[in-house]
Amino acid sequence: MNPVFDWHALAPDIIIVATLAIVLALDFTLPERTKFHTSRVAAVGVLVALVPIVTLAHNGHNRSMFGGTYVVDNYALALKAFFLIATYLTILVSIDYIEEGDYYRGEFYFLLLTAAFGMSVMASARDLITLFVALETISLPTYILAAFRKHDRASNEAGIKYYLIGVLSSAVMLYGMSLIFGLAGSTKLSEIYKHVSTHGAKPLLTIAIFLSLVGFAFKVSAVPFHFWAPDTYEGAPTPVTAYLSVASKAGGFVALLNIIFFGFYGLNGSGTEAWWPVLWVFAAASMTLGNLSALRQTNIVRMLAYSSVAQGGFMLVPFAAAGIAGAKGNFGVANSSFSAVVIYLLIYGAMNLGAFAVVIAVARRTRTGDITSYSGLFDTSPALCVMMTVFMASLAGIPFFAGWFAKFVMFRSVIEAGGTWATVLAVIAAVNSVIAFFYYSNIIRMMWFRAPAPEHGDGGVIRVPPALAGAIGVTSAITVVVGIYPQVFARVGELATHVS
Repeated sequence: MNPVFDWHALAPDIIIVATLAIVLALDFTLPERTKFHTSRVAAVGVLVALVPIVTLAHNGHNRSMFGGTYVVDNYALALKAFFLIATYLTILVSIDYIEEGDYYRGEFYFLLLTAAFGMSVMASARDLITLFVALETISLPTYILAAFRKHDRASNEAGIKYYLIGVLSSAVMLYGMSLIFGLAGSTKLSEIYKHVSTHGAKPLLTIAIFLSLVGFAFKVSAVPFHFWAPDTYEGAPTPVTAYLSVASKAGGFVALLNIIFFGFYGLNGSGTEAWWPVLWVFAAASMTLGNLSALRQTNIVRMLAYSSVAQGGFMLVPFAAAGIAGAKGNFGVANSSFSAVVIYLLIYGAMNLGAFAVVIAVARRTRTGDITSYSGLFDTSPALCVMMTVFMASLAGIPFFAGWFAKFVMFRSVIEAGGTWATVLAVIAAVNSVIAFFYYSNIIRMMWFRAPAPEHGDGGVIRVPPALAGAIGVTSAITVVVGIYPQVFARVGELATHVS
């Protein structure tokens, strides 16, 4: 049978591919002094790709192509929109950073758009092969982006570490997927779901699922597979670090969500015993080690790297809660837990991108990432001080900023799951939320109550370029609005339980 192409459903992906082709062509043909136009073309292309997402959402029909391996429904559209908005904000953050540095402009946006294309495909992937190819389409460009400062030894080290660990994780994950294919006889997640529902989690299937989850643990920097993240985040260009910590990490979580929700869950929760204990351990270890390590950091990028590990642990909590609830046959709670993952991803994306945008703005004057360079930020840039306070408070989960609602849905999912293991995980999450408050509040204390350090710049007002200021403004507005009126994202998160 000939494959059916729904051009409307494929329009966002087609527009991204067309944009990256145009960016590459412009980079080949434009004179060096006018190559900054590639960033404008990339930004416009990403915004245009959002248009068919809006029209598809308004249409409301679920669309399935290629034998059910590629699905465009409300769940996929919500995540596609998130990835595109995150990419657009990353472009805004990158424009002046790239143009003022000794970097290769066109290639940067080409690679960024390629990763965005992989993320868009990931949201619709309902097949192991499609899912793996999408994940590698995200990973390969980011390996290069991490080492984009070719004359910087730290950037080269970041790229090499990220590449070597990424290749290893892909190999482990692919081996697990090959075992799953051998057992289920199909790479389609719907067929794997049927196999799990019929035969349950047999020993070999449990091993296969474990190997697949280990591969994903590398991608989302879950403990104990997180050791590449701090050095890679510190050595990579800061806009790339922001993209890795938000969009790339979200791509890994969406892949994990797809393969568990559509493949490993099983009818009546028959497959949950194979994966929820593993994710329980990943969640508890990531929250604890990530937060304790962040407490000791003196560099804000490394602090945010370990914070990202800890936040990833918080995002893994609803996965474990869904497994615990599903094993008891409590499917309403399980669906609510998967919805909590989507809500947390959306909120985390806004507040973490905003925090990195402020880091880039402050570094324009201080030329350092030392946490002490934030001393007296209120005196040199009151606006940046207020914005950074919003992001740090949100990451700490303080009401009424968006982060409190992310923590709320996370705690709700694990408490509703019930049982001893869920209660213990809730206690671990609560303790880690308190630990996280200390290092986030330390940044706030330095900005408001310390005098500016003379060794970190001349003490003059920090000049923020318009594009960077726009990114900070958008992310701070989302963080504040969602914190006050969380129904904005709550409704989007509910789409995770309305899938085809």
